[in-house]
Amino acid sequence: MRIISGTHKGRRLTAPKNLPVRPTTDMSKEALFNILNNQIEFSEVSLLDLFAGTGNISYEFASRGCKQIMAVDSHFGCIKYINQTAEQLEFPINTVKADVFKYATMRGAAFDVIFADPPYDIEAAELDILVQNLFNNERVAKDGLVVIEHSKHTDLSKVLRFENSRKYGGSVFSFFR
Repeated sequence: MRIISGTHKGRRLTAPKNLPVRPTTDMSKEALFNILNNQIEFSEVSLLDLFAGTGNISYEFASRGCKQIMAVDSHFGCIKYINQTAEQLEFPINTVKADVFKYATMRGAAFDVIFADPPYDIEAAELDILVQNLFNNERVAKDGLVVIEHSKHTDLSKVLRFENSRKYGGSVFSFFR
């Protein structure tokens, strides 16, 4: 995995092999950030990274100047790796070890961008509930954006607040406002 742009552009990171993750590919990540570059000013937004895994998306936001980042994952090894990498790279990433679906039902800080990369075998109905909980529990800031990465076999176009989706190989990014 590598950081595509920003202060740590080109930096390669190697996560431990024993983590239960499927990192976003560099090609998909580059396409996503090309879209986001036209919509947000990275230094002025806050990020909530759900199902954070290796922290791949959090590092990209941090490298581009995002000052407030919260990474949530249920796996202790993932949280430990993110904390170590964030400290090493001096990134402003805070972590929470929690079940993402439960976390989304709790009220708390609102974020300008919420990115979720759940396991691809999660049903569309569960992702619908996740998106609705994020909005209903005021986790999404006014004019905020939710991005869900999912399998091309999952259709989220019927989910309330769906804006559009983009397909890259076997992955799809669905956008909600």
